[in-house]
Amino acid sequence: MNAALEDPASLVRRIANEHRHIPGGLLPALHAVQDALGFVPADAVDALAEATNRSRAEVHGVLTYYHHFRQAAPGRHVVQLCQAEACIACGANELAAQAQRQLGCEMHHTREDGAVTLEPVYCLGLCASSPAARINGRVVGRMTPEKLDRMLANAGLAP
Repeated sequence: MNAALEDPASLVRRIANEHRHIPGGLLPALHAVQDALGFVPADAVDALAEATNRSRAEVHGVLTYYHHFRQAAPGRHVVQLCQAEACIACGANELAAQAQRQLGCEMHHTREDGAVTLEPVYCLGLCASSPAARINGRVVGRMTPEKLDRMLANAGLAP
């Protein structure tokens, strides 16, 4: 069945069952759910706990431990700014402040109109090209406030 046509609860149950017998299958199952839905809904915890023979608390703990997993649907556009040490040392805090001003939302939030979600990430693998950002899946190094402004404007996210 096409995942786009499958209801979310059925999709989660199917993914959970596909990972049932895989040692360490919880993380791949969480990734599969988020890849399919864009986030991991709260009601997925029960199905994943049952399939992986874990408690709800264990699944919730893994879900909330990793910054990568979202528990709510993201905005139509996602802006991620690296907050790892190399990027912080090269100006990531200033970029975060600039992005929050330009986008009109705080880190970890989605703007009220649902257009954009602003997220911190903790390494995009471009430490030698810090600071780094990912905008709608496109990773960019040596990000500057001016480059960020241009990219947000080109995506229709800022004036």
